Amino acid sequence: MKIYLGTDHAGFELKEQIKTYLKGKGLVVEDQGAYTLDADDDYTDYVKIVAKMVQGDEGSLGIILGGSGQGEAMAANRFHGIRATVYYGGPKEIITLSREHNDANILSLGARFIKSEEAREVIDLWLATSFSHDERHERRIREIDDEENLGHIM
Repeated sequence: MKIYLGTDHAGFELKEQIKTYLKGKGLVVEDQGAYTLDADDDYTDYVKIVAKMVQGDEGSLGIILGGSGQGEAMAANRFHGIRATVYYGGPKEIITLSREHNDANILSLGARFIKSEEAREVIDLWLATSFSHDERHERRIREIDDEENLGHIM
């Protein structure tokens, strides 16, 4: 499994720690930037790259970071087949459910709200949790991905 990483300045330090951690676990990690700390960079530049990489690399996953993780997930979720979930603290059950029910393929972390240790715990949980393949969850994912049906979901 390959994991793509991306962030702007807000998550830069945490991304570097996560990259080292994941590589230490023997995982294949591709850093899509930012490569230097630049207070004027935009998360959208890096999130788009990660979303495209995950979109085109079946079985891969992405981890994106930003101040809250919210905007990053919104940007990633605009790509067909991408299901980004957000974590910035709180119950870790949301991470389990994002994988079991939604087959989330990108994890968006709010770097201003969590510390490195919590990020590692959440990532481990996210990576260890599999999609349930329950028919109702598969159906809902198909409905999300069906662009013609998208407007009829609500």
